[in-house]
Amino acid sequence: MMPRWEPGAVGRLQAAAFELFAEQGFERTTVAEIAQRAGLTKRTFFNHFADKREVLFNPVSDMQREIVTREIVACPDELSPLDAVVHGLLVAADTMFEERHTAVVRRQEIIEATPELQERELRKRAALTEAIADALRPRCADSDTAVLTARAGLLVHQTAMQRWTRTTENRPLRDFLAEALLDLRGVTAQTTDQPVVSPQIT
Repeated sequence: MMPRWEPGAVGRLQAAAFELFAEQGFERTTVAEIAQRAGLTKRTFFNHFADKREVLFNPVSDMQREIVTREIVACPDELSPLDAVVHGLLVAADTMFEERHTAVVRRQEIIEATPELQERELRKRAALTEAIADALRPRCADSDTAVLTARAGLLVHQTAMQRWTRTTENRPLRDFLAEALLDLRGVTAQTTDQPVVSPQIT
């Protein structure tokens, strides 16, 4: 027998989980409570998520990875690798995060309060970095450059997300991404203006 499809089940489960995590903490919240708050069954929950951690990470991480890598591949060749990465992140921001500011802030607060989730977040970032590096390899001189560029792009993204989730200004995430990219370029420009000094090994 095919499982019954629940319209909007993923969104309802995520909203219910976020509420419960905020009210009583991640560790104390059960799958049964999440399903009950959403007006659904545990079976429906497990049709969409492997466990309660995945409410915070999937399908968001899969969708973000798909959008960013697709946009990188579609960018014109004359665009620099880093600009291609930030373009992909901008499209993902507009598609996935812009209309969900409150939910994104709440998710970030839950993760920051739970060491177990912080480790999972780091693994998610590593997977996204690897996917971006794979998409960049045709644009870069070598694999190491692709990985370095992917990490730089993720640094821009993390900086922008931190600013966006903590600001009281009503500004889109893409503004913070553009500013973080400019800041990174400013730092690297300052660095290249300085003489390169070999480290003293004692």
